[in-house]
Amino acid sequence: MAIKVYGIKNCDTMKKAFTFLEGKGVTYDFIDYKKQKPTQELLEGFLAKTTLESLVNKQGTTYRKMDDSQKAALEKKETALPLLIENSSMIKRPIITYPDGSLTMGFVPDQISQKL
Repeated sequence: MAIKVYGIKNCDTMKKAFTFLEGKGVTYDFIDYKKQKPTQELLEGFLAKTTLESLVNKQGTTYRKMDDSQKAALEKKETALPLLIENSSMIKRPIITYPDGSLTMGFVPDQISQKL
């Protein structure tokens, strides 16, 4: 099983991740949230290995434009997942899954290198 990279193709952080992986000669499957919306099952799979706090990208403009009630909805899994499915740009990027079932969140070259 190859590694899978989840994110949005035009994101600058994603471009850094692609360049990094290609520089290491790593083959990967890329899943673009803009072409294939994340599913409830996918996000629940991520949450089995990380926290909701880690999954939500609070640095992006989509999050910053939200009102307080929407931001509060991101605090609970039941209300956060539907929001993340509809607003996939609020999911931390990249999420990389590895053959051993583990994942890394965000572009942290040292963490990614340890998993390769």
